Amino acid sequence: MSNGLTKYEKKIAAILASIFSLRMLGLFMIMPVMAVYGQQIEGFSPLWIGIVIGAYGLTQALLQIPMGLLSDKIGRRPVILIGLTLFAIGSLVAATADNIFGVAVGRFMQGTGAIASAVLALAADLTREEQRSKVMAVIGMCIGLSFAAAMVVGPIIADKAGLSGIFYVTAVLAGIGILLVLTQLPHSVTKGSNRDAIPVPAQIKQLIKHPNLRKLNLGVFFLHLQLTCLFVVVPGLLVDAGFSSKSHWMLYFPALLASFLVMAPMLMWAMKKQKETLMFKISIGLISAAMLLMLFMGQSAGGLLAALIIFFAAFNYLEANLPAWVSRLAPVGQKGSAMGVFSSCQFAGAFCGGLLGGVLLQNFTVAGVLIGASLLAFPWLIISNKLSLPIKTKPKVVSVSVENQAAAEVMAQELIEITGIEEAVVIVEEQLAYLKTLPAQLDEAKLQTWLAQHVKQN
Repeated sequence: MSNGLTKYEKKIAAILASIFSLRMLGLFMIMPVMAVYGQQIEGFSPLWIGIVIGAYGLTQALLQIPMGLLSDKIGRRPVILIGLTLFAIGSLVAATADNIFGVAVGRFMQGTGAIASAVLALAADLTREEQRSKVMAVIGMCIGLSFAAAMVVGPIIADKAGLSGIFYVTAVLAGIGILLVLTQLPHSVTKGSNRDAIPVPAQIKQLIKHPNLRKLNLGVFFLHLQLTCLFVVVPGLLVDAGFSSKSHWMLYFPALLASFLVMAPMLMWAMKKQKETLMFKISIGLISAAMLLMLFMGQSAGGLLAALIIFFAAFNYLEANLPAWVSRLAPVGQKGSAMGVFSSCQFAGAFCGGLLGGVLLQNFTVAGVLIGASLLAFPWLIISNKLSLPIKTKPKVVSVSVENQAAAEVMAQELIEITGIEEAVVIVEEQLAYLKTLPAQLDEAKLQTWLAQHVKQN
């Protein structure tokens, strides 16, 4: 078997990444322009601007896990189609609204298209287990690129067609996603509750209490809270610094490009020196420092550019690493549940950030927003103080034949006694064993011998 992605897996990765990215591009494009163009909408206020920016996060947070579970019941494709349709309807509602309340309703409706769990589960269904992490990485990378593209494309579209134009373009993007699902994704896929892909309700309460996972969940909550809070004021700062609305992309683009160049050595140093936890804390401090830099030097283009580079470098570092760390910390067989909780916290942070930013801007001006958002670094650092990350392992799922729970516990004990297997859980209902392995140390020959004696016979 090839060690790389097959042509089929590359196609699946490209299609799913495109569907995900088209949707995220539509959600993100409003962020760099709402604070400026929203002033033209009836009922405008700083509070409503914040609500509109973060509104999608509330419905995303509430529906992320239920939509994933629904995809286990009725299939991945139907749920993805339902989600994209709801997203398109919400975009049209916002595009045709004649007051700020209607725009907010449209944004809330956009968030009901919570397809993340279903898309990732479909990726798990259609790819080999040993190649799955590569497919997930492609999807994650494309989401990051969609954010960067939104920072550049959003101001350009808004200049040509206004806020309604952005929402109409978003509806078109959703339509393209629907076409990709209908014409490119396979009709026959495996439905099942693979615990590394789909949340399991019984596990969620336990995972919320997991000390290290809780720190990461709160971390992504703070991260996206600060992101949406920041974009309540950044467009206005750019206007005050002499940038017309249509030229905002001219600052976002070099800032994002430079931030990736800064992030790369941060990432390599942290991994090479095994200082990931330290770099995590440094990044939190950098986000806070970037906001204070905007406060004191935001009147100049140079100051804003430097602040945005620092912010985006730290944000991109955390955005890239937090999900990977959740995967490493998640108990074996509970990755789907862990990622479901993590995603819900991420979107809840986006909503709370918009709301907080709106409240602070309405009552304490731009300085209040930047100071308030920067101060969030302190509780975040306190919460994260004793975060510990385990050594990197590789997940492995194998079929077994097991009759009852007692036999499953015996199997799990036998598996963890094999060199290179760190953790093992055998699920009787699924006839599967979920393993965490150390690839360089794994006694593959012994594992294969064990599997030959216990593998599920078809």
